[in-house]
Amino acid sequence: MDRMNRTTENDEAAVRAAVAGELRLLDPRVRASDAEVTALLDPEFLEFGASGRRYDRTSVLAVTSAPDDGTGPTVTSEMRGVRLAPDIVHLTYVAQHGDRRVRRSSVWRRSPDAGWRMYFHQGTPTHGGHPPA
Repeated sequence: MDRMNRTTENDEAAVRAAVAGELRLLDPRVRASDAEVTALLDPEFLEFGASGRRYDRTSVLAVTSAPDDGTGPTVTSEMRGVRLAPDIVHLTYVAQHGDRRVRRSSVWRRSPDAGWRMYFHQGTPTHGGHPPA
């Protein structure tokens, strides 16, 4: 196998791993477990939420473990990923939760001892599928 094919396969595997972690973090059963959420977040995790608030690994647990608001599951679309470096993946997607639609961006970092973990996340509210006029 030539180097280009190996790189493409490694890129795809890295993106698949980051997407799997991202989807786990959106799962209400995972979000209800501080241990599972903590295992998926890098120790240096930072988030700028759609609310404008800043979260670190500890403070985000209060949000992820909040009771279900009854609006149903989060639905994702437009999921895209790119491997920026051997141990860094950037994901972008749209998350729809009830009436709320948010463009999301995550950076995942792989560590030798813990695997892929979310290092950075940002959510930006959007209005439907098109920018406002």
